[in-house]
Amino acid sequence: MVGVITVIGLLGRCLPGGFSPRFLQMRTASVQVKQFSSGTGGSLKIGEVAKASGIGIEALRFYERSGLLGKPDRASSGYRMYDEKVLDRLAFIKKAQTLGFTLDEIRRVIEESKAGESPCEEVREIVRYRLRELDERMAQMRRYRKELNAALEEWDKAGTVEGDICGLIEGSEIKHPLSAPPVSVGKRS
Repeated sequence: MVGVITVIGLLGRCLPGGFSPRFLQMRTASVQVKQFSSGTGGSLKIGEVAKASGIGIEALRFYERSGLLGKPDRASSGYRMYDEKVLDRLAFIKKAQTLGFTLDEIRRVIEESKAGESPCEEVREIVRYRLRELDERMAQMRRYRKELNAALEEWDKAGTVEGDICGLIEGSEIKHPLSAPPVSVGKRS
C-alpha cells in the first residue's frame, strides 16, 4: 500500500507572516512513501528508512556522515534507529536535488535553518547562479550544435576520408567544445 507524506520543507520559512495557500501549493513536495509498521514506537531501522524513502542504505550512511541527516540513536543491538521525521528530511533533500542543489548546498541550507537563520537569501543566490550557469550552458550548446552541424555538412560533401582511424574525425576542428558540468556554488559573504 502506498501513502503520501506531504512535506513543507525548510524552504517554507522563506515567507514572512505565514503561508498563503498559493505558497503552500508552490512549495509543497509530495513524496511517495511505502507504508510501514516499524513496531518500535516511531523509530525506524535504516532498512525501513531506505525502503520507505527509496534511498539506498549506503546513501543514507553517506548523508549521515555528510551532515545532511542527524546522528540517529542506536539500539542496544547497535542498529541505527531513526525518528520518523527523517523521512521529511529525506523528502526535502530529494526536492532540493530536483531543483538543482548539490548535496553541499543542501547541507548549508539545513545548517542555516538549524542555526535559526533563514536560508532563503542563500537559496535565491544559488538558484540565480544556477540559472546563469544554465543560460551559459545553453548558449554553449547552441554554438557547439552549429559547429557540429557545419562539420557534418562538410563530411557529407567529402565522403570517405583516409586517416589512421577515421579521417573525418581526425580532420575536424571544433572551436567551442562542451565544457564540464557546473560545480557547487560557494557561500557568499
